Amino acid sequence: MTTKAYVVGVGMTKFEKPETRDWQYWDMAREAGTATLADAGVPYARVEQAAVGYCFQPSTAGQRAVYELGLTGIPVHNLNNNCATGSTALMVARQFVEGGIADCVLALGFEKMSRGPLGGGSGAGDFATSPVARHYGIMAAAHGFEASPPTAQIFGNAAREHMERYGTTEVQLAAVGAKNHRHSANNPNAQFQDVHTVDEVLAAKTVHRPLTKLQCSPTSDGAAAAVVVSERFVTEHGLQDRAVEIAGQAMTTDTEESFASGSCIDAVGRPMSRAAARLAYERSGLGIEDVDVVELHDCFSVNELLTYEALGMCEEGASGKLVESGATTYGGRWVVNPSGGLISKGHPLGATGLAQAAELVWQLRGEAGARQVAGARVGLAHNIGLGGAAVVTLLRKA
Repeated sequence: MTTKAYVVGVGMTKFEKPETRDWQYWDMAREAGTATLADAGVPYARVEQAAVGYCFQPSTAGQRAVYELGLTGIPVHNLNNNCATGSTALMVARQFVEGGIADCVLALGFEKMSRGPLGGGSGAGDFATSPVARHYGIMAAAHGFEASPPTAQIFGNAAREHMERYGTTEVQLAAVGAKNHRHSANNPNAQFQDVHTVDEVLAAKTVHRPLTKLQCSPTSDGAAAAVVVSERFVTEHGLQDRAVEIAGQAMTTDTEESFASGSCIDAVGRPMSRAAARLAYERSGLGIEDVDVVELHDCFSVNELLTYEALGMCEEGASGKLVESGATTYGGRWVVNPSGGLISKGHPLGATGLAQAAELVWQLRGEAGARQVAGARVGLAHNIGLGGAAVVTLLRKA
């Protein structure tokens, strides 16, 4: 037997450029966790388990973080799933609730990062022992290995493939960055709140052709959290007005399809995302046609385009035309990344998936202020990490 799981509280810090604030990861966790519990109206003493995600902090950092909220002796589960870490924490919390293991679980994610791009090194050999060595091997075989940052390089090469295969243009890629920077102007929690035109995005410093700096997510400090509870907990505590149902959720990892083609498009996760979306739709009884608002993993502009295709928002290869048409912004069919997305809101790895969930909960409650999507009833979150994991979550106002 399973019970439905609901998010009744969310919160996050402002995402900041590393070293902007004099804070430690436990300070971030306290700020986000306290805000989340207050949003739910639930004291920490009622939390029965905690699922805590991060990538760059040491073992048991999850305990050090939640100890800022209380010393209640509950189990704390430390999680690391690369850039999909935050949504992994949300998924673990949901499974505890749906499985009847707990009625109230805190999902928390945080990251204190260093300035500069992720990864490093000057050659493919630097990744010989890395969990993503196979992914970079696909890239090196098809495109060689350049001196640019490795994550930008593999996604940039996916963009080159998409342009060659489908006729996608640099203007269409830049339109993703311009849209998400425009959206973030209304988000006080975003790392960047500056509006940029398509021409300004194109003119920005090239990171790895065709991707410019304004099409790449920055390194960031920050934290986000959610309180996940059972239907019984919602009823007993009168939380119906706060409750947003996790209607369907799925995680997938790499399969043969990720590597068989030798394509960077597949190596960076489009097959994983497609499979996760299909499972989430099946489990929720919803489809992309039911979705109003989307928070997806735009670590680079090209990944937003790849994800449109994986989620079924358009046919394969048609994503450039979709963003160019205005279908994924206010007044279009969907509003994608009203928060500004990773490109403009920021990307502290462990917090990203939970910040996506927070944005969608605010949207579905009608609490998103100037960036509110009118009449939003169903939201979709997509979070992906190389190595690999893809998580798709469908949220519905209860």
